[in-house]
Amino acid sequence: MWDKIISAVERGNSWLNGIVWGWPMIVLILGTGILLTIRSKVMQVRKFKASINETIKPTLKSIGRKKHGASKKENSVSQFEAFATAISGTVGTGNIIGVSSAIMTGGPGAVFWMWVSAFFGMVTNYAENTLGLYFRKKEKDGGFSGGPAYYLSEGLANKKGKAGAFLKWLGKILGVMAAVFCTFAAIGMSGAQTNKMSGTFQSVFTSVDKKMVGLIVGIVVAIVLALIILGGIKMIGRVTSILVPFMSLLFIAMAIIIVAANFSSVLWVFETIFKHAFSFKSAACGAGGYAFSQIIQKGLARGVFSNEAGLGSSVIAHSASETREPVKQGLWGIFEVFFDTFIICTLTAIVVLISYGKNETALYSGMYIDTQMSMMSFEKTFGMFGKVVYATIIPLFAFTTILAWSYYGEKSIDFLFRKTGDLGRKIATTVFKVLYVLLVIVAALINGELAWALSDTANGLMALPNLIGLVILSGLVVDITKNYFQRKKGMDVKPMLSAYPEQNEQFIKDLVEEQKEAAENAAIDDENSW
Repeated sequence: MWDKIISAVERGNSWLNGIVWGWPMIVLILGTGILLTIRSKVMQVRKFKASINETIKPTLKSIGRKKHGASKKENSVSQFEAFATAISGTVGTGNIIGVSSAIMTGGPGAVFWMWVSAFFGMVTNYAENTLGLYFRKKEKDGGFSGGPAYYLSEGLANKKGKAGAFLKWLGKILGVMAAVFCTFAAIGMSGAQTNKMSGTFQSVFTSVDKKMVGLIVGIVVAIVLALIILGGIKMIGRVTSILVPFMSLLFIAMAIIIVAANFSSVLWVFETIFKHAFSFKSAACGAGGYAFSQIIQKGLARGVFSNEAGLGSSVIAHSASETREPVKQGLWGIFEVFFDTFIICTLTAIVVLISYGKNETALYSGMYIDTQMSMMSFEKTFGMFGKVVYATIIPLFAFTTILAWSYYGEKSIDFLFRKTGDLGRKIATTVFKVLYVLLVIVAALINGELAWALSDTANGLMALPNLIGLVILSGLVVDITKNYFQRKKGMDVKPMLSAYPEQNEQFIKDLVEEQKEAAENAAIDDENSW
């Protein structure tokens, strides 16, 4: 009975996935990124240095300092905690196992299309974060709620002119679609992460029954997950702000050692990626136009799965930030995608191709599953130590992703039940949390490829309403960006901090207070430097 249900799900998802990730979606993803790149004057390149100066540097300086007067009273998180939560949702098994899977099914050329996706995704993610903070709403508990559901429903409703009534109606529809699809994507993403976490342990404990390992992993993850998500965004922010830097730096260090040990092969890796970007041929993917479409599909699908640019998911975490400046948090989005794809995913691709690239039989024939392929790449250089570290990193990557997506799903359910009152919203989000935790156990037991496929489909569905909204609201993104950098140059223009007049005025007051505190901290730093 169970096998028949799984088989039916596989067939249905395969049909839907073919539609969702067809050429229309590929054109929409790239088209939106290209449009935003043009309208922002290639902001991801032009303002890349600014994104570092406005994100990483201030974060390092602010370590140990208390929140300013306005934000310390709120149920908000720091800019870095919001970033850590968001990037924990993006830096997951998709960056390691997902890259291996993309190469195995789409060839080395899929990596090139992941880069293409990331280049335009940098400005797409920036636009999402900026709109998310601009249209977020302050709750009674002092926290903030935001995300694609909010800027779609509120942003399109603010459009004037003859098309105003239609856009208001469209905004409501797209907002609901974004929230519903995000809920499914949260379940799909957590399922994929749990499944790969289970697969990692199954590859290590080969003498133990696979289903037993999966069940144990599922139960343990479910228990720890339940304990953390009860604490809300603050607890999630604290946990991810500790785990994400640790596991990322550990992975980067080990990957760099592998690359350094095989430095003579690095040039071959990049030649192979570019050569296969348009001409990959293998038994798995066929030839001609079908092969080309598979390369692009796998590259873009895994790129979106990895960095989430275009989904609008990570902005839900960014919206909880204490910062008043939409552009400041938006700049985190540029760095987020760069770090996720151009650093983590590229290192993974190099490591895998160095280890197995010349052995096409092993890489493309299905001799290994993606989990084994990734782990063995580390084991080849570091032996048992690499295997142990890999078995530690993957569960941590996966777990922090599951944490982040639990929050995304919760806020989406909250949006859908906003009109039911505080009690209705509380009941709905509690039911979601319980189901989310229980489904983690189920995901640890299902087929790995099905877990990835379901997640890919859910991601594609979530991207659809979000990308349509970004195209319509691209002009507003330009206006908010222009306003911020005009003020940075000293021009006397009224800050665009919120779409809601009362909230905007309060944020302006908070901004003045924040600037005074920044000046005081700068003076203290100058004194200490002497």
